[in-house]
Amino acid sequence: MSNTKNTEESQDSQESQDSREGQDSQQARTSRTPRKRTAPRKRPENDSDPAESTTERKKPKPMQVLRQAREQLAELTGMEAESVSSFEQTSEGWVLEVEVLELERVPDTMSLMASYQVELDPDGDLTGYRRVRRYERGRADARRPGGR
Repeated sequence: MSNTKNTEESQDSQESQDSREGQDSQQARTSRTPRKRTAPRKRPENDSDPAESTTERKKPKPMQVLRQAREQLAELTGMEAESVSSFEQTSEGWVLEVEVLELERVPDTMSLMASYQVELDPDGDLTGYRRVRRYERGRADARRPGGR
């Protein structure tokens, strides 16, 4: 009886393997069938083209630009921005001055801070940055009136 059972199991496994091979060959034939070509779709006239000038696209809001600048500077420098001390829109985009903690010390008033000038294009993408000054957190800057 065990021989009969083994024979039935081997026949069943052979049948399932044959059916899988048949499905695979059918899929292979289907994938080789050439597709019918269709005419290219026309875009509606109100669709915006990514190559269009930035003046025609929706400009980002100042707070979006500020957040993007902080995120991008943190990604590049590895240091989190603590504050933005200057924010200005220019003809070429945006210019910000961002305060960053460069070296934490105890007491906190002795920590080293840095101001970075960050330049962004009109869409809010970072185009450049540079450190413009470095100072201790607890010290006032006498050379720059108005806190700038």
